[in-house]
Amino acid sequence: MSLKNATELHSKRTMYMAIAIVGMMFFIFGFVSWVNAILIPYFRIACELTNFQSYLVTFAFYIAYLVMSIPASFVLKRAGFKRGIMYGFFCMAIGALLFVPAALSRTYWIFLAGLFSIGTGLTILQAAANPYITIVGPIESAAKRISIMGVCNKFAGIIAPLIFAAIILKATDSIVFEQLNAGVFSEEEKNIVLDSLIRRVIWPYSILSIFLFVVGIFIRYSVLPEINQEEENKEVDTDKGKSHTSILQFPYLLMGAIAMFLHVGTQVIAIDTIIGYANSMKMDLLEAKVFPSYTLTATICGYFLGILLIPKYLSQKRAFQICCIFGLIFSLGVVLSDVDLTLFGHEANLSIWSLVLLGLPNSLIYAGIWPLSIRGLGRFTKIGSSLLVMGLCGNAILPLVYGYFADLFSVKQAYWVLVPCYLYLIFFAVYGYKIEAWSLIKKK
Repeated sequence: MSLKNATELHSKRTMYMAIAIVGMMFFIFGFVSWVNAILIPYFRIACELTNFQSYLVTFAFYIAYLVMSIPASFVLKRAGFKRGIMYGFFCMAIGALLFVPAALSRTYWIFLAGLFSIGTGLTILQAAANPYITIVGPIESAAKRISIMGVCNKFAGIIAPLIFAAIILKATDSIVFEQLNAGVFSEEEKNIVLDSLIRRVIWPYSILSIFLFVVGIFIRYSVLPEINQEEENKEVDTDKGKSHTSILQFPYLLMGAIAMFLHVGTQVIAIDTIIGYANSMKMDLLEAKVFPSYTLTATICGYFLGILLIPKYLSQKRAFQICCIFGLIFSLGVVLSDVDLTLFGHEANLSIWSLVLLGLPNSLIYAGIWPLSIRGLGRFTKIGSSLLVMGLCGNAILPLVYGYFADLFSVKQAYWVLVPCYLYLIFFAVYGYKIEAWSLIKKK
């Protein structure tokens, strides 16, 4: 991809400014995404939801990746990348603002509409930010810049639940939640309490809306270089790209899309369900709020391990395989362990700490799936990449599956959904990526 003003790339000052701006964007991505970890249990209480209904938060937020990815590309093509980014931030600002009428009326579907609007804006921003970070700077250091963006994203995820919980939760809430569960309030008293709880989200999301609107205007008039889509470099065709007539003729790509679907779904389950799980084991929300941050800290540690070890000491493929195996081990630890352990001042079940540790292997699985899935696609590379991006809707679907089983069985037994996911990821990492023709499967 080329830039409208190619000379800007030769200015280090412009390059560093552009990287800083995109880094800020990835920070915002992480903040608005991972704050869902505290919204889910909070809405479950304040809006009187089942587990399944509460995980519609992640569904409404992440389904935008599937529904709005093509419209997002159209917006960027017609409006240009910088103006498109501004529209993306405006869309997120509108979504945050919808939390005001939703809270005033305690209407869950309006919250979901707001979350979908935020997710739609995020889809536009993701479609723009990924090309930027690749081309703003030397191509040989692109991988390092991508890792830095990942750290920005996950660092925001660490602090988002902590900040939001500090704003909306009070020290006396544990007593209030116990009284709600015990049914000591009359119907009128209960509605007053629930209304007061849900209205705490009004001013933080109002401030967030204003902030997102201002950032959108700032990006529009910033030094961020414009991308000229009309001068995109042509994709180099490979023999396979020339001989194949359909994207469906690449089994490893389709298997990779399934792997992406399962991976991102398991990642969101590990982060967004952990507060509710800890709360189900008699840990109050004020204490449980830190556990998504622990999981994301483990993810950041995984990023740094990857930067240190790959490719000097460990190949990307081998790291991918190891992470999938450890993902399975920690998943089994979640569902099978039943002893208490005191760490970092928390007395928590080992299964909770196993869920925290899932953040470590999850950090490098995404980077393992992508290159193995799109290698050798030639002229099908773009549509193959789009297929993998559509696989990100696993963020929306799998938490709902977890919520369904949590209502049907228990919040702990519902984590069995992780096991077949990691078994498939192991299959893809060890064997599935090698299958280049359907005939090879038939022969087996």
